[in-house]
Amino acid sequence: MLALFASAAPLSAQESVTVDSSAGRMTVETVAGGLDHPWSLAFLPDGRMLVTERAGRLRIVSRSGTVSEPVAGLPPVYARGQGGLLDVVLAPDFDSSRMVYFSYAEPREGASGTSVARGKLVEDAGGARLDNVEVIFRQQPSVGGSSHYGSRLVFARDGTLFVTLGERYSERDQAQRLSSHLGKIVRIRPDGQAPDDNPFVKLQGARPEIWSFGHRNVQGAALDPQTGRLWTVEHGARGGDELNHPEAGKNYGWPVITYGRDYNGATIGEGTRKDGMEQPVKYWDPSIAPSGLTFYTGDLIAAWKGDLFTGALAGMKLVRLRLDPDRQRVVEEEDLLTDFGARIRDVRQGPDGALWLLTDEDPGRLLRLAPAD
Repeated sequence: MLALFASAAPLSAQESVTVDSSAGRMTVETVAGGLDHPWSLAFLPDGRMLVTERAGRLRIVSRSGTVSEPVAGLPPVYARGQGGLLDVVLAPDFDSSRMVYFSYAEPREGASGTSVARGKLVEDAGGARLDNVEVIFRQQPSVGGSSHYGSRLVFARDGTLFVTLGERYSERDQAQRLSSHLGKIVRIRPDGQAPDDNPFVKLQGARPEIWSFGHRNVQGAALDPQTGRLWTVEHGARGGDELNHPEAGKNYGWPVITYGRDYNGATIGEGTRKDGMEQPVKYWDPSIAPSGLTFYTGDLIAAWKGDLFTGALAGMKLVRLRLDPDRQRVVEEEDLLTDFGARIRDVRQGPDGALWLLTDEDPGRLLRLAPAD
């Protein structure tokens, strides 16, 4: 495994440093600072970015780094622990519909749960707002506590929407129950309804939205541009973080099998393998706490074309993964930005071909990674 980094102190706002990598010298530019635990970013057609802050604010950030006032119209969020305003994506037809989808920890009576909503982005002299916001999906059951919301959103090629849902930590056994949304990846239509071809839609007692189950806390998801398949990264406990490509109806094992141990050192479940349960494509031990996931498809960094990138929270780095030609296993891994001391929450490819990152801090930063001039 390669481990390449800069010998530099942590970046501050508006600072730019140069780092070494397998693709040559790269510049890491702080485009914007002062963000409150930013969680996700989505590029608007004109190159500006929607950025979520976990406290419940949605910002618009210009390419030059100007941060807007909060976008109006969002619902209340449960901004405690790992909860808050989380992922944001544009509708596939955003150019005509102006629809924005977002996930968040929704406050419920004595509890909370992951919900997905959508609204129309309107910008006028009064500022930016989301109009006609409606909740299209609510994870059930609601649970007390403030951990493991999952919450990444990915539109598939057929227009359906994948939503990753954590098992809420205290209810990990529910990851194996098809009557619960906890610890699942669900697939819904843009209006929140379950597609007729979901794997459990005709199974009595099962939640029809479920795509795959046996997950812990999936905080990164992306479509493979070559195959259209979903790929994910999820948190283990002490070790056992996983890279998977979840398939319809399959069981990914948590908490029956895992490559990690509990936080007190105890064994979890029955071991690392069991018939009928899927093995990860890759696992990390010790844990890096992966968050955010993107396939690089650009020409700006040609050496990395086709590779996967994920941020790391506990690992405080950016990780590059190269898959074999059959897209079945990882054949190369490179650690980047290991000397910055920053929790990387999200990673996206921008329309300029650069990689754009968010750091999970207060103040958090928006970074741009591109070849040095």
